[in-house]
Amino acid sequence: MTKYFFPKGMRYSTLGEREGFYREEFKPSRVEEWFQGRMEKVVFAVIIGRHTRIYPPEYKDDASTTILIDEYEDLDEVRRQILEFRPEAVYYDRNIYNENGKILGQELAFDVDPENLTCPVHGTLEDKMRRRQGLSFCEIEFRLAEDETMRLYEELVAVFKEVRIVYSGRGFHIHVFDEDAFSWPYEKRKEFAEEAKKKGFLIDEWVTSGGMRLIRLPYSLHGMVSRIVIPLEYSELRGFDPIKDERCIPRFLRSVRVDPSQGLTVHSADSLA
Repeated sequence: MTKYFFPKGMRYSTLGEREGFYREEFKPSRVEEWFQGRMEKVVFAVIIGRHTRIYPPEYKDDASTTILIDEYEDLDEVRRQILEFRPEAVYYDRNIYNENGKILGQELAFDVDPENLTCPVHGTLEDKMRRRQGLSFCEIEFRLAEDETMRLYEELVAVFKEVRIVYSGRGFHIHVFDEDAFSWPYEKRKEFAEEAKKKGFLIDEWVTSGGMRLIRLPYSLHGMVSRIVIPLEYSELRGFDPIKDERCIPRFLRSVRVDPSQGLTVHSADSLA
């Protein structure tokens, strides 16, 4: 198993912790709110253990496979299928399909990952790749990703009306929900991504162009770092701390103690490294 290095408090989730999260904490109603009525033909996907190499024994041969969830009655059924796999990651397909499976459009999105930014301590992504630590990141890199996301958001709201930010568990995603943008062809999305790169933004062009159509599902668990994927307001970005913010910390990383002077039960983030 490859051991990646993350900020203190972040670690791989166990199978039992994944199961407990999706059984007790994952709320399909919040996912439904995210899609704003676009729930008819949403395709979901899971990856069981590609990076963590933690997976149910019966799915050993499929641990690195992207498994689609495209047949379900409702979101409760989606949750039941997720529980079956106990995956390290859950995604949704940004393509919009009609009842015959024809692609009608795609949600425009941007991916800002901390490991892609040059760190004064850990170097460039290439440096980290040579050390086989391409998915590792530190708090410095996270803050750089935060700054990058704020700059990109400010650029995008000058062009689009409905722009939403999501803490992805590692870095940030920016989603564009403008109706017109859903109809952009691949060439236009690719051109927009290239222009953003020319302006100095370190985004994943494959995501923005649509070459990678899957994106992490809000309110799911990022099993590599044990953090909940949550939408954020732009005003919350500066100083957002996934180490301490309880909205993104699953219950299995919280400890409970009693403050005798106040008679209160206090919940706090576990400091497991």
